[in-house]
Amino acid sequence: MSTAPELTNPAQSDADMIWIPGGEFNMGSDNHYPEEAPRHRVRVDGFWMDRTPVTVRQFAEFVEATGHVTTAEIAPDPADYPGALPELCHPGSLVFSPPNHAVDLGDWSQWWEFRLGADWRHPYGPGSSSEDLLDHPVVHVTHGDAAAFAHWAGKRLATEAEFEFAALGGTDEAEFAWGDELEQDGRHHANVWQGEFPWQNLATDGFERTSPVGSFPPNGFGLADMIGNVWEWTDDWYRARHPEAANKPCCIPTNPRGGPKSDSHDRCDNVPIPRKTLKGGSHLCAPNYCRRYRPAARHAQPIDTSTNHIGFRCVRSGSAQTLSEVASAARPSEG
Repeated sequence: MSTAPELTNPAQSDADMIWIPGGEFNMGSDNHYPEEAPRHRVRVDGFWMDRTPVTVRQFAEFVEATGHVTTAEIAPDPADYPGALPELCHPGSLVFSPPNHAVDLGDWSQWWEFRLGADWRHPYGPGSSSEDLLDHPVVHVTHGDAAAFAHWAGKRLATEAEFEFAALGGTDEAEFAWGDELEQDGRHHANVWQGEFPWQNLATDGFERTSPVGSFPPNGFGLADMIGNVWEWTDDWYRARHPEAANKPCCIPTNPRGGPKSDSHDRCDNVPIPRKTLKGGSHLCAPNYCRRYRPAARHAQPIDTSTNHIGFRCVRSGSAQTLSEVASAARPSEG
């Protein structure tokens, strides 16, 4: 994995960021999946956030500038994966491969396939290309790939609390960032699954897979695709539940982080790979299977694993004036 200097023109990289003012909110939910509980009060400071997920076009610029090689393009070392099948120790990534009939929803291998040659340039494996998807979110990126892009851009990945606060778009009580109905006013507000997952994709929202960023209305902060389209990496280690709420004004956590790395492993996995927290849901979230198209929803993802429904966006700490001052300083003087 290569590392390169930050962008020489930070004003350009910041042009499409939005100031999120920070504040207090109710993080998590007591009404859905157990890992979202308990609902608790949290405070975050203000920060800048990319308006959209990082696109294929933007990621290609990063690769061109740095020579970065993604995890999916590197053959795994068999020594790191004792017992792994030899045919799987080649470059590749997980690709959604829908069956043509109803299947056991407890067996994800019925619709996920480790496909050799799948990567950000070839999202569905050899023979496919991302050249016609330049304005779609980049996918097949691991946490390390996302962090490398963020470092190059002079940014970072969001914490789970920052992402959830931003996804709410200034609301705090609604089920979804846009209200209490998934399809409010008869409109689709996010790229999610319609039909019976994983075999019946009605695509009534207009998209069978990913969609160009900004295809759906932005939330209250002006952020696009904070729900649906692709899951997004955060920088917090995953923990099975939120910490118990103190429920005292004096003890509201400020800028909280996830649990320790050592607690993020899947205890049922033979190879203990640490996991980070994903937020936002994806185009594969469906009412009959994965109702994680909500700001409070969260999911664990091994840091070495990429798929064709996981992407990312970046944030930057600072004040509300920071980016405008940088842009002003970088702008040529008149006359």
